[in-house]
Amino acid sequence: MSRSQQFAALVAKQPDNELFRFSLAQALLAENRAAEAVEHLESCARKKADWMMPRILLGKALVGLNRRTAAKPWLEDALKLAVEQNHEDPERELRELLKDLG
Repeated sequence: MSRSQQFAALVAKQPDNELFRFSLAQALLAENRAAEAVEHLESCARKKADWMMPRILLGKALVGLNRRTAAKPWLEDALKLAVEQNHEDPERELRELLKDLG
């Protein structure tokens, strides 16, 4: 059983558990299944307004899916959180990503 299958089973049992959804999304991304990860990352980001990581991963996944316009607000929101939470490395990375998006 793959990691994504393991976490999909947990999400099926507890669909409101954002940590299971986040872990499922990470497993899907590791398996190059970004399109399937998007809904789970969106769910996590919408559930917790101050959770930066789902926003970063969602933005990157959307960029990888050539959905740059959809990615930009998520990445901008993640940048705002990175600054507020003093996460310097993610802040630098997000500024670069956003610069590339134009």
